[in-house]
Amino acid sequence: MNSTFRHRRLTAAALAALALAGTATACGSGSDGGSNTADSGTYTIWDPYPQFDKSSAWAKLLDSCGTEAGVKVKRTAFDTSDLSNKALLAAQQDNSADVLIVDNPVVSTLAEAGVLTTTDDNKLDTSKVDPNLLAAGQSGGKTYGTPIGANTLALYYNKDVLKKAGVDVASIKDWASLTAALAKVDKAGKKGITFSAIGTEEGSFQFLPWFWGSGAQLTQLDSAEGASALALWSDWLKKGYAPNSVINNTQTTSWQEFASGDYAFAENGTWQLANAKKAGFDYGVLPIPGAKGGNAAAPTGGEFVTLPVQSDTDRYATSQKLVACLTNTDHLYDTDTTLSYVAPTSEVQAKQIAANAELKPWVDAVKAARGRTSDDLGTKYPKISEQMWKAVQSALSGSKSPKDALAAAQSAVK
Repeated sequence: MNSTFRHRRLTAAALAALALAGTATACGSGSDGGSNTADSGTYTIWDPYPQFDKSSAWAKLLDSCGTEAGVKVKRTAFDTSDLSNKALLAAQQDNSADVLIVDNPVVSTLAEAGVLTTTDDNKLDTSKVDPNLLAAGQSGGKTYGTPIGANTLALYYNKDVLKKAGVDVASIKDWASLTAALAKVDKAGKKGITFSAIGTEEGSFQFLPWFWGSGAQLTQLDSAEGASALALWSDWLKKGYAPNSVINNTQTTSWQEFASGDYAFAENGTWQLANAKKAGFDYGVLPIPGAKGGNAAAPTGGEFVTLPVQSDTDRYATSQKLVACLTNTDHLYDTDTTLSYVAPTSEVQAKQIAANAELKPWVDAVKAARGRTSDDLGTKYPKISEQMWKAVQSALSGSKSPKDALAAAQSAVK
């Protein structure tokens, strides 16, 4: 192990990046306490799943992995943003957890701050992980951890609304055919599409499939392709195909609009599957189309399992065993089912589809997905994202044209 991190002073930029990076909505708390415990046979795991208590399948899996590794596991659950900041502070004090499970956009920030070990150092096996998902945990040519699972965005649709409007969902293959479907729905007296364009990371998260689907890149927000994506959303509002409420919608309030039964489409994620089954109407799911066809790349959500830097390097071998247990093929299936995630490996994805055919469009969407910090953006992403959501707000409110809004965003990023 060549790590030399010792009480490194963490920068304000790193803390600011963490404040912008998370999209989680769950809240929770847990007792502090990293790996420096008097009981060397106890290994600490910090995770962002406060919704799972000690009796949950997740907590039992952690305990069983500890037993398998011959140690006791002390688990602490935090809200995502709280966990990220706690990880930075613990690293300052050389008191990091042995295993840290964090939202994937945070990985590059923690890596840049010197908090995480690389897979070259910790010997985690990532050979079976889909490359597009692993990219979210890569920075500077190195990989930090492995994904435990992924979620992403797709389009839910109301089968009854589309049938009454005379829309065949199989005809929707690109932006033009989707807009044509919205026009038919509007003519039939129903509502078109709802999504979240709120001025936070959620708004950027939901805009990214359209931005990437246009062929645009995050390194150039003001490209003609990017402007065409923002113009698409803006035109939908002007024509009444999407409600003005999207400007303030979170992904939760957007879903509530769709659940009313009046909308043909809603952009949302895998985490709404349970709610979809309770909606009281037949629904389907299709990947978000690219501008000229094919599946657009949607951003990946989900967490990475990482090994923080420890001053006692002898702990790494056991920590690696814990992570290997959590992410092996058998446990991944159970874990990702519990978390409503698509697995990060093709082998387990096939097992998920075999057990539940409704997951097929989600697996397709995840295979086309991209990490928000991919392309080696790392800690640059939060600033880019902030300017993106501001541009979306400006264009949808009518204060600026899509072209001017993105030009101002690109100027601010520079």
